[in-house]
Amino acid sequence: MRQYRVPAARELLEIPAGTLEPGEEPMATAHRELREETGYAADRLEPLGGTWMSPGFCSEYIHYFLATGLRPSPLPQDEDERLSAPVALRLDEVLAAIDDGTIADAKTVVATVLVARQQDST
Repeated sequence: MRQYRVPAARELLEIPAGTLEPGEEPMATAHRELREETGYAADRLEPLGGTWMSPGFCSEYIHYFLATGLRPSPLPQDEDERLSAPVALRLDEVLAAIDDGTIADAKTVVATVLVARQQDST
């Protein structure tokens, strides 16, 4: 989806993501955020790994999941989010968008690498 980001002063094409609520498991967060940000629920979330985003100054750790078996199941968006409709791209299109700078969001780039590596190993 596209989300306006104030620090970047522009809309970025990103994967769904969000903050763990106190006591919430990463997979539960992924299910919730997917529904809030895209309007879809997944029959299956497959863990792909995780990364520290900027360990030199913050403690943000992102857990990545591959969502499959998508079906409409929206939840209300957070009040402070400015999201557009989901954008569906094939893996080759995402890789091309990274190459041409259309996708410049770090978490989206990392998630794409994780998915592409998984695809290569199957």
